[in-house]
Amino acid sequence: MRIACVSYRNWALAIYDELALDAGSEVMIVRSREEFDEDAVVAFAPELMLFYGWSWKVSDRLLGVCDCLMLHPAPLPKYRGGSPIQNQIIAGEKTSAVTLFVMTDEMDAGGIVAQEAFSLDGHLDEILGRITETGLRLTRAIIRDGYTPVAQVDADATYVQRRKPADSELTLEELTNASAEDIFNKIRMLEDPYPNAFIRTADGKRLLIKHAEIESD
Repeated sequence: MRIACVSYRNWALAIYDELALDAGSEVMIVRSREEFDEDAVVAFAPELMLFYGWSWKVSDRLLGVCDCLMLHPAPLPKYRGGSPIQNQIIAGEKTSAVTLFVMTDEMDAGGIVAQEAFSLDGHLDEILGRITETGLRLTRAIIRDGYTPVAQVDADATYVQRRKPADSELTLEELTNASAEDIFNKIRMLEDPYPNAFIRTADGKRLLIKHAEIESD
């Protein structure tokens, strides 16, 4: 199968690199937005396109070439929209899901072709590792066995907004009133490669907090 794989996120590129090693697949990998050339993708004549973790609109032209699949790390139709991992953690969710779905003009609303739960425990690198592992397994399964999209129930959908770097600030109110778990969750969900949590110091600088642990009792 000829598969065009487009992303800029390391966890998605790790999936693509493994797919490229699979027998029976010819894989084109686009590793950044700057590298993305729509004409080159069309000329590759893919039978399937993957846009895992892609943050920009895909043109109607590409959507018409073949099925374009997205990996969304949320239990769709819940948590449609941006920054799904961060929005789930800050909402207190303990589990999420890797969802593969067919892309349409409507954001995160296409038919689901695979979905599997995973834990949101631990640090961000552990969470992204689970997304990579689960996403690779599900992708290999649909390439091998085919898939039948199942329509999402729009009435059950919830929506979240993409977080901005300014949202990463730990405010004095949070530091004074929030629990250790709440502050830990905000720090861990913003570990690299995301805009790290920070506190603003008296001299106007940002003190980045890249990692934290809660002291055991």
